[in-house]
Order: sequence, then C-alpha cells, then structure tokens
Amino acid sequence: MTFAADYLMQIESIAARTTLPRVHALHLPPARPVEDCRDGRSGHARGEFCALELEDGSIGLSYVLLDDTLERLRDSPERSALRGLDALALARRYVSGTGVERTLGFVCANAVTRCLFDRAGFRPDGSADSIGGMDPQPGERIGMIGLFGPLVARIVEAGARLTVVELDERAVGEHDGWRVTTDARELESCAKVLSTSTLLLNDTLDRMLGHCSESAWFAMVGPSAGCLPDALFARGVTVLGGSWVEDREAFIDGLTSGDKGKRKGRKATRKFSLTVAGYPGLPALLERL
Repeated sequence: MTFAADYLMQIESIAARTTLPRVHALHLPPARPVEDCRDGRSGHARGEFCALELEDGSIGLSYVLLDDTLERLRDSPERSALRGLDALALARRYVSGTGVERTLGFVCANAVTRCLFDRAGFRPDGSADSIGGMDPQPGERIGMIGLFGPLVARIVEAGARLTVVELDERAVGEHDGWRVTTDARELESCAKVLSTSTLLLNDTLDRMLGHCSESAWFAMVGPSAGCLPDALFARGVTVLGGSWVEDREAFIDGLTSGDKGKRKGRKATRKFSLTVAGYPGLPALLERL
C-alpha cells in the first residue's frame, strides 16, 4: 500500500472518531517572476508553500512549486469554492486526484493532522538545528535528496562525503567535497540521509526509501512534513521536521504578503522535530479525543 493510501486511511479513522471542521480558506504566497522564486544558492524557494485553513483555525502546509501547481491554484475558479467543503472529502483527493487536486487533498490532510494534534493536546518537540541529529563524522557517507544549500557547507566542513540526489539532470556535477547525481542507487552506501518532504507529492517516496534501507538515520524535512508520521516511521523514516504555526494571523499575513518580517516580535511559526520515541502514535492520540 502506498503512503498516500495509508495516510488517507488514518485520516478516515480520525473522522470516524471526531467531527472534523470544514474548510475555511486556501492561502497562497504572492505571485513572483520565475527568476525571483528560487534561490539557486540555497536550493530553497521563497513563497514555496501554501496553507489550507480549517474553520477551527487548524492549518496544514504543502509545497506548491512542483511544475505549475502554484499558478494553477492561483488561477483556479474553484479556489473560492473550497470554503465550507467537507475536510475528509477534500483530503480523499490526495489518493483519487492528480496534480493540483492531489496537492489540495494532501494539504487538507495535513490540516486535519494539526486539528487532531491540538484536540489531543499533543505538541512535537521544537528544533533549532536542521541537522542537529545527523552529527556528520569525518569520512562518513551522507546522502541528501533534494539540495539543501545552506547545509552543504556544514556537512562538508565536518569531513563527511556528501552525495546529493536530484531529479533535474542539469544539476548534476562535481563540487568541492560533494557531488550531485540523478542516480538514487548512490544512496545505498549512505549511513545517513536528509530528504526533502516533496517526496510526499512527487510519487518518489517509496522508490527513494527503497535505496535507503541500510541507512541508520533518515530525516525528512520541509513544509510538507506536517503530516501524520505513523506510515513514514513504519517505512524507515527516523526524524520528521517541519513548521508548527504558533500565531495564525501573523503567519497568514506573512505568507500571503511574502513579507516574513511582518509583525516583528510575534513568532508566527517554530521548527519542530518528531521521532518515534517522542510520538505517542495515532491510536493513543485517538484515545485522547
């Protein structure tokens, strides 16, 4: 069974236990010229994710820069029609839909996950360091799925050997202390792997994990990582890192305006890190409802 099917089955179990709030709104980052959307040095994008809000204020996040997803979401006449939709019905599109519909289903499922966490009184531990648990060692083989530019220097300076797996052949090349390839088999010799959470949307999750079965540490990070972790932990993911919305109003203002510095003094989000040891599991959370 795919991760999407597993995840939806878990969302169905939440809906069977408690009444889910309906969809309130889809929030998108502002339009930017293509050349202004990506930072080639960091491998990250400004305005890279959307937020789906439920009527109780629960917010889910998802990456939106795959293909033309963001443009299609912005231009879709159905965007305003999302208000009031049944959250479970929308979440089901993660399995039944493709493209934009699949993204909408996924981000809604993530909003339902946040709703469950809040109602069950669960808050994942905070994290101030994206690779704090990796602890790269001299000579160690480190894999990276998707380029996390700001982390490359830290890994290389520790003396580890870094291999980055990308889908875009134009990124392939040798660099000082690290290399980029499209061959996922290169991950099979890596003791630790850091992965983008975009795998949850581009249908490459199970294929990539299949090459990481010998990895002792596999971290998945990014805005799309705010999902139920049960099915990921069962597949060998050891760390899930994402963003936890603390201040709904400040967060939405910053997302839709593109101004992350807006409302200084108000912490809109915090980074979280979730491991098997720190997670009670879906059955336990359902029992708390």
